[in-house]
Amino acid sequence: MAKEILRIHALNKTYSGIKVLSDIDFSLQEGEVHGLVGENGAGKTTLIKIIAGVEKPDDGTQMIMEGKQVHRLTPAQAIQMGISVIYQDLSLFPNLSIAENICIGSLKGQIVNWGEMNTTARAALNEIGCTNIDVNTRLSEVSIGMQQIVAIARAITLKSRIIIMDEPTASLSASEVNMLYRIIHMLKKEDISIIYISHKLDEVFTIADRISILRDGEMIATRPVHELDQQSLISMMVGRELRFLPMRNNGEVGEKIFEVRGLSKKPLFQDISFSLYKYEILGITGLVGAKRSEMAQTLFGLLKADKGSIFMNGREIKVKSAADAISKGICYLPEDRRGQGLFLQQSMVNNITATALDKVLNRFKLISAKKELSSAEVYIGNLNIKPKIPEIKVEYMSGGNQQKVLFSRWLNAEPQILIADEPTSGVDVGAKAEIHRLLRELAESGVGVILISSDLSEALAISDRIIIMRNGQIVHEVRADSTTQEDVIQKGLMG
Repeated sequence: MAKEILRIHALNKTYSGIKVLSDIDFSLQEGEVHGLVGENGAGKTTLIKIIAGVEKPDDGTQMIMEGKQVHRLTPAQAIQMGISVIYQDLSLFPNLSIAENICIGSLKGQIVNWGEMNTTARAALNEIGCTNIDVNTRLSEVSIGMQQIVAIARAITLKSRIIIMDEPTASLSASEVNMLYRIIHMLKKEDISIIYISHKLDEVFTIADRISILRDGEMIATRPVHELDQQSLISMMVGRELRFLPMRNNGEVGEKIFEVRGLSKKPLFQDISFSLYKYEILGITGLVGAKRSEMAQTLFGLLKADKGSIFMNGREIKVKSAADAISKGICYLPEDRRGQGLFLQQSMVNNITATALDKVLNRFKLISAKKELSSAEVYIGNLNIKPKIPEIKVEYMSGGNQQKVLFSRWLNAEPQILIADEPTSGVDVGAKAEIHRLLRELAESGVGVILISSDLSEALAISDRIIIMRNGQIVHEVRADSTTQEDVIQKGLMG
């Protein structure tokens, strides 16, 4: 029987009188990959922050690490005890080298021995089988997948016994995901334990030994992975049976409402041309590096095109800025919600109403707090945003609920064209189904919807047509109802 490295018993956590975790029991064995799943707001983030010493549990909680009782853990103590967290946003330093990022948590003294630091960094990378990396490279110059590897190498230099991975594959390509799996298997052989958090359930089934399910702050079950299937896991997560069905337009499409001709911005993308019709969802997909987001940002006025034309309802328009795009009815939900989308220090209410302030003005042309709250509460209820505290700062919300807030903002803006860039990234299965339904309802109401997604099952399920991009160019266009994931991948690879 495997040795137990971590045991938590009767864990409770309360914020402002609201209990977010209730009587949680959780254990982690040596060399185990333990999947932690649940809907947004289920309590996953709070649980891992308590394990990492970032948050304090309520009195009465018992936490035992390698047989020793732990009291009032701090982040520094957690690191010293061998607990490392690799957050979704990585928390790395892009302006520093790979070696500096790997060793920054283990530097001692006031004088840096650069040769020793480089040697330590190379040893950590070698330990996980990554031998051909120049540790002097600036971190900002490498891919997100390589940055994940750097974060894991840093955990190794800290002699971590437990590594918590929070949505580790959110921005990785298929090859980078396979590389991460290989590294995780190597870590297991070294008896390093991993808590693996992901909304991508196929990944959890691939990599985990056991799975724990959280729902509304309670631990519903912990099971060996072989005792579960995807449908039973989803049912436990959401408390009901949930099945994904295609949500395509089964009727006739309407007139052309949006058209792009010869749009180029070198060296990012060139000669982009496509049309969008009323009542349809146009999917755009492609491998990492296809420049889908950059093309969308140009349509929204964040980037300036070198050449090309944009037409709405048959008339050519010029999009000079993001504000100009919004005034013309073009809205963009960005992939990077924290960096490009949300006002993290502002409340949920302020974030939802930010692009439609004219709706919440009183007769003196001042913002009415009552109107703001009323407008926001519609979306808080419809999208089941948690916690249901309108004045909570967005920075304190889970990633999936932050995404719902951002989605609500653009719904509130009443767009004519909505460009949704990875709208379900980091969102749980229940919320994903809800967002799919909302996108289809928008299309059926006459809003032009462009869905950018690297999730092929998602693109095929709710798109009517799919454009495939590669290296900044459109290489194919297919009907979603007459193609497969394998066909899309092949077309994206071959061009």
